[in-house]
Amino acid sequence: MKFILGVLSTLVVAILHSTIILAADLPLVESGKLRRNILRSELIAKAIALESFAYDTPQQNRQIRTPRHNTTVNWLKNTLEQYGSYYKTYFQPYPMLLHVAANLTVNEKSLEVYALGMSPSGKAKGPLVHIPNLGCAKSDFPTDLTGKIVLISRGTCQSAIKVAFAGSANAMGAIIYNVNNPLYSSMNGYSLQKTSTPEGPYVPTGGITKADGLDLVAQLDAGVSIIADLSTETVNKTTYNVIAQTTGGDQDNVLLLGAHTDSIAAGPGINDNGSGTNSLLEIAMQLPKYSVKNAVRFGWWTAEEPGLLGSTFYVANLNQSEINKIRLVLNFDMLASPNYIYSIYDGDGSAFNETGPPGSAEAEAAFQNYFTNIAHFNYTEIEFDGRSDYGPFLDVGIPCGGIDTGAEGIKTVEEQAMFGGKAGVAYDINYHGKGDNLSNLHLGAWTEMTKALAHMTALYARSWESLPPRNVSLEAKRMAMEKRSSGGGFGERENLRHV
Repeated sequence: MKFILGVLSTLVVAILHSTIILAADLPLVESGKLRRNILRSELIAKAIALESFAYDTPQQNRQIRTPRHNTTVNWLKNTLEQYGSYYKTYFQPYPMLLHVAANLTVNEKSLEVYALGMSPSGKAKGPLVHIPNLGCAKSDFPTDLTGKIVLISRGTCQSAIKVAFAGSANAMGAIIYNVNNPLYSSMNGYSLQKTSTPEGPYVPTGGITKADGLDLVAQLDAGVSIIADLSTETVNKTTYNVIAQTTGGDQDNVLLLGAHTDSIAAGPGINDNGSGTNSLLEIAMQLPKYSVKNAVRFGWWTAEEPGLLGSTFYVANLNQSEINKIRLVLNFDMLASPNYIYSIYDGDGSAFNETGPPGSAEAEAAFQNYFTNIAHFNYTEIEFDGRSDYGPFLDVGIPCGGIDTGAEGIKTVEEQAMFGGKAGVAYDINYHGKGDNLSNLHLGAWTEMTKALAHMTALYARSWESLPPRNVSLEAKRMAMEKRSSGGGFGERENLRHV
């Protein structure tokens, strides 16, 4: 608690300082000045706060539904509210089914199991049936599964689709087993990723380990009859997105900066994504020293780890008029990886052949210009695949951009020459692990990435002249929304991190 009190005292001093400045005639924000306001010590203080929130509980995490995730979002909102009329700050409540408990026996042998979020509570007992081919097509399932429980591998498509297909064939329940993929977290905290899906109704669903799943598959393939007895408990809980928008600046031309607030079950999540959370907060605390010509909105998204749920909910509740107001979304997820690279989302598709709506290429170019001509750092590109919370915005035609320092990917020899560190080692060896804490951050990389964020904030808070004309952006959004309303586009972007 001493750490928390010390951090909060630091924040209060900063807040009071900003409040005094608000009484003056504010100068227009400039990149150089806003970047000079970014201090490593302030980022560290915020990381200490988040880590203390997590380590103050036996679980030592900030996973959604936990008290310390609630502490995180309350801390963000309370901090921003101290700036008075500079921001309009509010919670967006998001009700969702969260896992509570589960039990599973197979032929009266107990297995470790977790209830999957978004699935209903219930009990199911019956013969276990293995579904081949990952269960991503209706043809993978028998036409009648009445009285049976299905066993399905995780992967390729969202588990919501697999479970819905099972439900449409009258299965009593479903068991999803994990796979060895560094993109995937454990089944503790995993969810179906969708509130509902047209493929069919959900049934009580549990998640088990890969080893247990493959053992069951082997027994079934050998002709062993297995009776599974599954009970799951999920509960309706409300979690929150935190939104803060400047009251100054053009409210019809908005820059939206986003980062997610939740960790996985394994650890405190100080890089993933305490780094993005705190970088946004530091920018939000420094911006009130300045005026803006275009409104700046900060979005701290809940429930990213179970499948981009908070940002998807936010986008789903925007009408066309509100979508049209958002000129650009910039996303910040993992900015302090210990074996870092400086990577920019490939908005123009030149590296990975996947482009975004008009304005995405220009956002990439602005980051490139910053790293080349202002910061004088090397950079590389990362796939523009909607893997993080910008994905739902892409699907309604909003241009996006962003940067990160790498996750589970392996640093190449070429990247070692560009950024230092160790080739053949993951960018963050603690990704989705217990060791994702302050002691394992690269503080220099984090500070520089936050300064890049500050530059982009100042650039677009002053002017949109580097983006395509507004009519081009509006046409892209209109076409995306037409595709969404006809049943395509929205929510269909492949996202291998969250299947």
